[in-house]
Amino acid sequence: MNTGRMNTGRTNPGRTNPGQAAAPEIVVVPHTHWDREWYLPFQRFRLRLVSLLDGVIGGMEADPRWHFTLDGQMAAVDDYLEVRPDQRERVAALVREGRLAVGPWQILHDEFLCSGENIVRNLELGMRRAEELGGAPMMVGYLPDQFGHCAQTPQILKLAGIEHACVWRGVPAEVRVSAFAWEAPDGTAVRTQYLPEGGYGNAASMFEELPGGASPPAGRAAGFAASMGRWYPRGGPLLAMYGADHTAPAPDLADRIAEAGPGMRLDTLAGYFAGQDPSVDGLPRVRGELRSHARANILPGVISARIRLKQLMGRAERLVERYAEPLAALWYAGDARRFLDLAWGRLIEASCHDSVTGCGSDETAEQVAARMAEAEQLGRAVCDLVTAERAASVPHGSHLVFNPSPVPRTGLITVDVPADGEPGLVAGDGRPVPVQTLEIAPTVLDDAVHPASRLPILLERVYGRVLFGQEIRDWTVSRKERTLTFHVTSRADVPFDIGDVREALSGADGEWRVRIIADPRRTVAALVDVPALGMTTVRPVPSPGGAPDAPVMADGNVLDNGLLRARVHDDGTLGLRTASGHIVEGVGRIVDGGDLGDSYNHAPPAHDRLVGDPLSVDVEPVWAGPLVAAYDIVRTYRWPASGDAQGDARSSAEEDVTVTTRAELRAGEPFLRLRVTFDNRCEDHRTRLHLSLPRQAASSFAEGQFAVTERGLTAEGGFGERPVPTFPASGFVAAGGLAVLLEHATEYEVIGGGRELALTLLRSIGYLSRDRNAYRDQPAGPQLATPQAQCRGERTVGLAVMPYDGERPGTEVGRAAEAFRHEFLAGAGYGHATAAVPPPRAGVAITGEGVAMTSLRARDGWIETRMVAQQDEPATAVLRGLFTEAARVDLRGNPVMPLDVHDGTATLALRPWEIATVRLRAG
Repeated sequence: MNTGRMNTGRTNPGRTNPGQAAAPEIVVVPHTHWDREWYLPFQRFRLRLVSLLDGVIGGMEADPRWHFTLDGQMAAVDDYLEVRPDQRERVAALVREGRLAVGPWQILHDEFLCSGENIVRNLELGMRRAEELGGAPMMVGYLPDQFGHCAQTPQILKLAGIEHACVWRGVPAEVRVSAFAWEAPDGTAVRTQYLPEGGYGNAASMFEELPGGASPPAGRAAGFAASMGRWYPRGGPLLAMYGADHTAPAPDLADRIAEAGPGMRLDTLAGYFAGQDPSVDGLPRVRGELRSHARANILPGVISARIRLKQLMGRAERLVERYAEPLAALWYAGDARRFLDLAWGRLIEASCHDSVTGCGSDETAEQVAARMAEAEQLGRAVCDLVTAERAASVPHGSHLVFNPSPVPRTGLITVDVPADGEPGLVAGDGRPVPVQTLEIAPTVLDDAVHPASRLPILLERVYGRVLFGQEIRDWTVSRKERTLTFHVTSRADVPFDIGDVREALSGADGEWRVRIIADPRRTVAALVDVPALGMTTVRPVPSPGGAPDAPVMADGNVLDNGLLRARVHDDGTLGLRTASGHIVEGVGRIVDGGDLGDSYNHAPPAHDRLVGDPLSVDVEPVWAGPLVAAYDIVRTYRWPASGDAQGDARSSAEEDVTVTTRAELRAGEPFLRLRVTFDNRCEDHRTRLHLSLPRQAASSFAEGQFAVTERGLTAEGGFGERPVPTFPASGFVAAGGLAVLLEHATEYEVIGGGRELALTLLRSIGYLSRDRNAYRDQPAGPQLATPQAQCRGERTVGLAVMPYDGERPGTEVGRAAEAFRHEFLAGAGYGHATAAVPPPRAGVAITGEGVAMTSLRARDGWIETRMVAQQDEPATAVLRGLFTEAARVDLRGNPVMPLDVHDGTATLALRPWEIATVRLRAG
């Protein structure tokens, strides 16, 4: 996406004076930057893509001097060939010749708004698709337009065999040369080419025919060399990126370059790097993420634009990565790969830097949301497929429970059980399971009087044997009392024929009473132990089960589970006290402020009005324990209805808004769950959740993309964009002794001099880009109205709050985030009621201090798992399971080294922050 920032910095062309050193060679790389979808939806942009590539392919075949780089993403090729399948061989021939550079990515993703695993699969798919064309992918980590770069990108590239990166946005001011060593947290470094003086379009105007007698190409080349040469103190060829958004090169480009003389040549980006030493010796080093505003806009508002897209992405990724793939790999006898491939295709497409970001048109956002929903549906379908196969051996009335974590865990499930008396559950190994009733279902589903003439119509309600969502267990007809009664249950295993009912009602007259009675059932929470990536079964018993070791209670606006005590104050905020005596006050304040920005940059009005004090506060009890206790904190506010762009303020008109925060404690959890819900009736505003910190923080720590990144309280500026210190976090954010566990990528900011943490719940804006944005000098795109980006309607955000010791969050925070994000999956059994209950079974266990599993899947006849050592010290990963072979591989599945296996156990030493991929196979 070209964001109106073609600041080429070109000087007037000059001539080389006699005696001057020879001008450096200029390598011109013709390309297009292809936004798959943006201010227009995908199909409208694809129409342009087909026309562009028709011309490029024809031009390349007609003139062998032509070279072209297809933006580092295979999606453009696939999108083209879907419309022009007959052109496949022509494209493949150009790729094989090395004149058309494709890949290595499938799509140009946003690095902070998708999971680390999504980034890996993106690279894996792009490289595979390039190879399927019969050529090699471009072995350059080309990242031309991402809004900053995550810390582990150098390690990801190196693990895929890529030794060069090429970036533009986010590079800090300390980089004053064209090449630097970009270092991941584990120490892996790649030689990285910076694209100064205009980014991926730094030579876009070099060959333009401008009116008024513009300088000849040779003169412009000299001007380019003079401007760009200062970035190359070591000499070497200058990289001239000739292209822009959705554009093709001039048809006579090769002739123009030939006329410019021997100091200029055409090549691909792969060709430019082909002869360069990938060594990083002597280069300036930059460690970690690239999020500086010093040299280009990084457009940080995309983190919070259309937050629903971030929620959909987080939910879909989690379902596919941590539920569907492990279930299919460990517990399914069939093959679900095609479903999973389809799901990953949707997730990768949605990760595009103009898609998940929400900085496109309303039509684009609708399509992105649909892809995310499809990915989630595909993941859920695979879960259903596997659990159905397993549930066939679980007795009817019992429930199968899956643990998506690679360690044994104790957690809550919610299931329906018979409600005769006080319910109880026992696990598959016979141990009693603690239970708490959450809700009792009504038994009388319908009871009404109808004329006999309507009885045939009423019987049409029965579908097979299903009536009102349950199965008919038995029925009775009383002609004396003119009563028809159906008894329904969740699953019936006795014969039923609706014809028998019709026959029993034959000749009925008068008025009849029709009743539908359900078996007594209640919804309960149960505290269950489940093995690592394994399964267990719980079955109902007529007597109450066991009690939790430390019950949860709710009393007098206080929640307490022995690990954490939460008190609701009169203003609706919460105070927390840990078992060790740490106290946190002021948790959960809601603050609403104006936003006259756009999807790229938050911009409060000059005359802003912040609303943080509620008009009223009510506390309503929900559950009282002993497994789960909760209060609903209901606060009412009066927020300005909209923004006032003319007055640079918020409107005088106001809307009444009710914000409900459910505060929930569960047995055994060291964190407080919060779920904030409100009906957004306002426009042009930002709503944030504020949390006071136990200690003043000098920095924050955010988990995401295989790393925990430490950030200061300010951001580096220097370009034409306000360097606001709002940042993304995925799994958790922590500062000053308080961690917030997250369900999806979330924008946060440490404010008040390090004394408060603010998380964005909603950012409501009405334009893709505003031509005038107080926080950005240049437009970031067309000033296109996006009324759906105002995000009106009900909004809900879930998270959890956890105090911790020390300045840096320890591994206990990572464990808590794992448990919060990955709840157990429960499904009803449908085997014979008298069948034996299967015992608990473990899958693969992966343990080790600081070791986090990010994926587990079936691949090429192996079980492949990926993990990362998320700590500053070396770690040892211990893998246990029913396998006899183990090997470490790279990201493309190539062997790195075998691992010793003894009694189903393998160990692997990891550097701090090292990503490792291991394959396991049973003998």
